[in-house]
Amino acid sequence: MKDIKTTELTAFLTRAEALLARVETLLPTPAAAPDWRVNAFRWRNHGGRGRLEGVNQLHQIFLENLQCVDEQKQRLEQNTHQFVSRRSANNVLLTGAHGTGKSSLVKALLGKFATKGLRLIEVDKDDLVDLPVIVDQIVMRPERFIIFCDDLSFEAGEPGYKALKSVLDGSISGMPDNLLIYATSNRRHLMPEFMGENLDAKHTAEGEVHPGEASNEKISLSERFGLWLSFYPFDQEHYLSICAHWLGTFGLSAKQIDAARGEALRWTLMRGSRSGRVAWQFARDYAGRSPEKSRK
Repeated sequence: MKDIKTTELTAFLTRAEALLARVETLLPTPAAAPDWRVNAFRWRNHGGRGRLEGVNQLHQIFLENLQCVDEQKQRLEQNTHQFVSRRSANNVLLTGAHGTGKSSLVKALLGKFATKGLRLIEVDKDDLVDLPVIVDQIVMRPERFIIFCDDLSFEAGEPGYKALKSVLDGSISGMPDNLLIYATSNRRHLMPEFMGENLDAKHTAEGEVHPGEASNEKISLSERFGLWLSFYPFDQEHYLSICAHWLGTFGLSAKQIDAARGEALRWTLMRGSRSGRVAWQFARDYAGRSPEKSRK
C-alpha cells in the first residue's frame, strides 16, 4: 500500500511539474533593466506591461538652429540649467502655434545638458497613467530626468489627466527631486473649453451652486506648471529669416539664399503656413535641388 501511494505521489508531482512548465511559457518574461547609458528613453507599454526603452538613434537638434524664439529659448535653457545644477526649477508648459519650435526646443536640450546628467523620457498621452511606475524606476537614479509629453491635450474624463495632475504636485509622496515634466500643447489650458459651459450656468433652484468650478477644474492642470512659454505664428520676415538660416546650414551661399526668397514665399503660400517647420522643409527641398558645385 505504501509503495502504491508513493507511486501515485510521484506521478502527481511529475504532472504538476509539467503543468507548471506549460504555465511558465504563458507568463510574460520580466522586463529587462533599462540601459542607463543612453540619453533618451521612450516609455513603451506592451500588453499592460510598461518599460523604459532606450533611444539609440537620436534626432539631433541644436539650440542655435532654432530661430526667432530667443526669449522662449533663453527661459527654457535657464530653467534646465538650474535643474541639472540641482537648484530649484519649474515644470514647463510650452503652448501656442504649431511648427514654431516647441518640441524641437525640448529635444535640443539634450545636446547641451546630456553631459551634465540630463536624460529625456518621452511618454505618450495614453501612457500617462503609468507615470507612478516611471517615477518609481528613476527616483533613486543619479541622473536628472525630464518627462516629455508632446502635443498634449485632454478630453473630459481621460485617465491620464488625473495621473499627470497627481504627479505634478497632488500626490502624497511628492515629486522626486530628479524629475521635471515638460509638455507641449496647442491648447493653453490642455482641455477644450466651451461657451456652453458659461451659457448653461444659471443661478436658479436647479442650477449649479458654484458654476465657476467647472472652468476652474479645466485650468487646474495647466496651473500646476510653474513656467509657461507661449509661441506665436511667425510673420513673413521671421519666416524668411528662418529659411535663410537653414539654407546657410545646408551650405548655400549668400547669393543663392537671396535668390531663393521668391520661391520661399511661393512655398509658404502653397502650404498656407509660415511656421519654422515649413521653412525647414522648404530649405531641405531647395538645397536638395541646388547644384553641389555652385555652393560655397
